[in-house]
Amino acid sequence: MTTTTATTAETGVTAMVELRSVRKSFGSLEVLKGVDLTVAAGEVTVILGPSGSGKSTLLRTINHLEKADAGWVSVGGTLIGYRRSGDKLYELPEREVLKQRTRIGFVFQDFHLFPHLTVLENVVEAPVWALKRPRAAATASAKALLARVGLADKAGAYPRQLSGGQQQRVAIARALALEPGLLLFDEPTSALDPELVGEVLDVIKDLARQGTTMIVVTHEIGFAREVADTVVFMDDGRVVEQGAPDDVLNAPRHARTKAFLSKVL
Repeated sequence: MTTTTATTAETGVTAMVELRSVRKSFGSLEVLKGVDLTVAAGEVTVILGPSGSGKSTLLRTINHLEKADAGWVSVGGTLIGYRRSGDKLYELPEREVLKQRTRIGFVFQDFHLFPHLTVLENVVEAPVWALKRPRAAATASAKALLARVGLADKAGAYPRQLSGGQQQRVAIARALALEPGLLLFDEPTSALDPELVGEVLDVIKDLARQGTTMIVVTHEIGFAREVADTVVFMDDGRVVEQGAPDDVLNAPRHARTKAFLSKVL
């Protein structure tokens, strides 16, 4: 991996998330082309852009589901997936990467629930196995989280018995069960019927009001306008424009941003 000195990431926590010069290719296709991004603690950053612009890949590099080919990522002041020795970065063993991921919640667009486990069991298992919490304590916490997302009465149900919106709310509760410092959402409403989108966005809005640091890849412009502290527009593997929602959505500076918004607003 091409390395970059990670002094900002390791000498002091100036941001919850930092990406510097991140590049990623799949074969000959370069998907991320030197992305820089900073997310402050407690902020909601919404990433917009056309399909194929690199949004989901960027999200997956943050928790090392995809290994960057160049550049680096830090969360909470800690390099993700690597350790630094001098000016070189060396990849961490998988067990250490898995430990890092417990501090970064990830909500996928297609839920990724365990079909053979009940709703309650889906939320309980991660803290029991990843954090070694007593099952009784994890169960009590899981019940509270299900109540928080409006699903206290579905604890004994199986994923197949739930609507898509309910499944996604379980997925959010499961991510919260690890008490992460950062939540990543990869198009959390794209697999839902339109009438179910609102119930999932309401849960994310509630998390935003409570100061949860989040990065949300979405096509929901209204959600971005209402909830985001920062809107990032990506195109062709690059951050084209970023700023406050009013600035990016109402008065975009870049021609590519204007063209995209003209088609979706």
